[in-house]
Amino acid sequence: MASPKTPGRDELWARASELLPSLRERAARCEELRRMPDETLRDFHQAQLFRLQQPRRVGGAELDFVEIVHFGALLAGACASTAWNFINFAAHHHMLGMFPPQAQDRIWGESPDTLIASSFVFPAGKAKKVKDGYLVSGRWPFSSGVDPSEWNMLAGLAWLDDNAPPEQRVFLLHRSQYRVLDTWFAGGLRGTGSKDVEATEQFVPEHLTLAVADTKGGATPGSALNPGPLYRIPVFALFPYMLSGVPLGIAEGLLADFQGRARGATGKMTGARIAEIQSTQIRVGEATAHARASRLVQESNCREVQSLIEAGKVPDGTVKARYRLEGAYAVEWAVRAVDVMFGLSGASGLYESSHVPRAYRDAHAVKQHFSFNTDIAATTYGRVALGLPSDNLTL
Repeated sequence: MASPKTPGRDELWARASELLPSLRERAARCEELRRMPDETLRDFHQAQLFRLQQPRRVGGAELDFVEIVHFGALLAGACASTAWNFINFAAHHHMLGMFPPQAQDRIWGESPDTLIASSFVFPAGKAKKVKDGYLVSGRWPFSSGVDPSEWNMLAGLAWLDDNAPPEQRVFLLHRSQYRVLDTWFAGGLRGTGSKDVEATEQFVPEHLTLAVADTKGGATPGSALNPGPLYRIPVFALFPYMLSGVPLGIAEGLLADFQGRARGATGKMTGARIAEIQSTQIRVGEATAHARASRLVQESNCREVQSLIEAGKVPDGTVKARYRLEGAYAVEWAVRAVDVMFGLSGASGLYESSHVPRAYRDAHAVKQHFSFNTDIAATTYGRVALGLPSDNLTL
């Protein structure tokens, strides 16, 4: 499968950085459209950014796992909805590298730039085993970036026979096999176009499916073709880190913007220099500590898991549960930083002409994702740490 080679990390970073002014300018329209603007999609394709963690054998960059955090945070400082969709599209190229070779050939053979949406809400889909594949039905929420996508990774419960419990499996459906339902009228991340999709008794061949049991660390159906560590990581244990860069970037963006404006500014009501007000200094320090803690945990865990896989090791159940726990808290800390900076913005932060209200809405929308529910993540970790069975079957 010959394809033009994607540039390396430094060149991709430079291309992403060059897009930031345009993304900031388009952020309000992205919200109004409730999807990524066509020109933004075109810019990302031309910059080859969606291919960040696509296998090298099809021309992808196959960058280290931690780069999904770095690039997501960079872009989120300009437009969180765009960053969210970018991460989803890039992560699905990553995950496709774990699918059987026939699935990779089918999709990347048509175009290595094909966009893939997803919904990983397993109870939303039901599948029945039939000859050579499955009949899949369901209605899935939160399918981010579905409008421009040609394919969709839809999670479901698959019944192999009447005498066994269902297994968790991911199914690749072509856009001709599902309906897109325009449900995305949301309070935050409005530009992600995270609409519902619905399918009824659609046949999905075996090679276009991936069992969750094959994604828990080590060899996957696709790793014979793609032997790099990306395609052997326990992907659902690391699921939070595919999205946690977004609130981090929002927080860091608010901090940088405020610091740049506050150094020489004076209060409208008091005339005092804002930078000299002690409470302002304390709040900047508080927000910085939360954002910095979030970044350090995200980077550390992403690098740790890649090092383990490169050494031929698979994280045990306790470590996997810790990854989920700390990923959820990393988002909690980033959102706390956003809340502090929103407070510092004062009454001027209420105006829609400012980017601050959007940043606040978007950060809290991210926090609503089930992967970032700290109670759920802490329960899973606490159970495993105390010698009880895990309640998260994807780990």
